[in-house]
Amino acid sequence: MQEIARALGMRKGNLYYYFENKEAILFFCHDYSLDILLEHLARVEREQAAPDARLRQLIVGFIHMILDDLHGTALTMDLQALSPALFKAIVKKRDRFDRGLRAVIEDGMRKGVFRRGDPKLLTFAILGASNWITRWYDPSGPLHSDRIADAFADYLLAGLVIADVSAPARRPNSRPRARASGSGRSAARRRGTPARRPRAADAPRRPPSARSRRSRR
Repeated sequence: MQEIARALGMRKGNLYYYFENKEAILFFCHDYSLDILLEHLARVEREQAAPDARLRQLIVGFIHMILDDLHGTALTMDLQALSPALFKAIVKKRDRFDRGLRAVIEDGMRKGVFRRGDPKLLTFAILGASNWITRWYDPSGPLHSDRIADAFADYLLAGLVIADVSAPARRPNSRPRARASGSGRSAARRRGTPARRPRAADAPRRPPSARSRRSRR
């Protein structure tokens, strides 16, 4: 409480003018952060974007909320410190966001955009990876929230999105095949490969001479 008061430039006792006790502050932090997430979820749900685009928006918005709005504090606090009634209210909002994220994953699987899997486990993986950012993030470091959010969205989506295999990828230096026109020698010359020498079996046969015909008789 003393650290909070010092950061706000007020005395410790002044905090209790706004909050009844420590539990009220803890509840406010969780409730405020979840309201941000649910508003973001509502905006994404109203859009008619593809499942992978909506999932990216949710991941990026979730990480920005952690790093920009809360600086990695509220979501790392222990929910168990809340009374049963307040705990239930927070869990209800948290589950609403979890279900919204899971619904996007399920929609992507139905439409063939995402690989098949357990949507619930995948939701836990995405939220767990994103929440862990606060363990190593340094606000004074070289990595900013934009770069982190985009990198995490790229990485997490890469494990879900099915690559487009409708057309085989062409090598960068590949060229179309030469058309089969002209003689074999000239076509080989155009391709830059040596022409095959004609074999004896390929040479035209000469008609037998008169001498050879008389010797056969």
